[in-house]
Amino acid sequence: MLRDAPADRDPDDVFEFGVVNLDKPPGPSAHQVSAWIRDMVGVEKAAHAGTLDPKVTGCLPVLTGAATRLAPALLEGPKEYVAVLELHADPPANLRDVIEEFEGPTYQKPPRKSAVARRLRVREIHDLDVLEVNDRQALLRIRCESGTYIRKLCHDLGRALGTGAHMGHLRRTATTPFDDTTLATLHDLADALAWLRDEDDTSPPSGDPEAALREVLVPAERALEHIPSVTIAPSAAEQVAEGAPVYAPGVISAEDADRDQLVACYAPNGAAVCLGRRVGNPDADSGTVVELERVLV
Repeated sequence: MLRDAPADRDPDDVFEFGVVNLDKPPGPSAHQVSAWIRDMVGVEKAAHAGTLDPKVTGCLPVLTGAATRLAPALLEGPKEYVAVLELHADPPANLRDVIEEFEGPTYQKPPRKSAVARRLRVREIHDLDVLEVNDRQALLRIRCESGTYIRKLCHDLGRALGTGAHMGHLRRTATTPFDDTTLATLHDLADALAWLRDEDDTSPPSGDPEAALREVLVPAERALEHIPSVTIAPSAAEQVAEGAPVYAPGVISAEDADRDQLVACYAPNGAAVCLGRRVGNPDADSGTVVELERVLV
């Protein structure tokens, strides 16, 4: 069954295919806050995209209901952090120059307490800026490839500076396609749900409970805005729902994408249909254009 257009969905439909750009508080794990959102919204499952340690705060997209199938899409883009680098001695005069040298590819081995194999791997540091230096603390802004360990980066920076260092406070300010301009707290979600369910004597500032909910929990298509799109005919979408790949005759339009690149397929009304890998030419008369990875209808 194809979904209504994102703007036309009622709250129950958004619950079952939604995303919260959560401002994670310090203390609970990412898994714990996802479970709280699952129970608050009243869906069978919820999943976070990109783990944050308990002490770390900031941008943690949480997918609800069937939207949990979208998690791989949120691993495609870069992430951004603000971190406090705690130096073990007074900073050297060339601190900024040394730190700038870490921009680009860097080797990292995951820490012992990690969910992946401890093999040396390369991660890209896109931008590494020193925002402020105060005594033995340096405030850093880091824009990096998904899977970069900021704690390990801080340790390596300390070694290069000759002072030793560790990571202090860490806050994630963006995880593509979300950033900290649209963050919502658990309290924001609780208030919106109470207004919607008429469990609160007050009313939202807008006077519209559904509008208040939409400021916190949005249709899950929002989580796909950073990857190339393919629009397919309703008849092709129905075939995808049965497990068929996307064939060229069913493609209405397609954004540029490399072979094997992750793409999102939509019905003409903007409802997401599937995630898949681009394998063929959408302008061809025949052949497979997208091999399925996740069916969303």
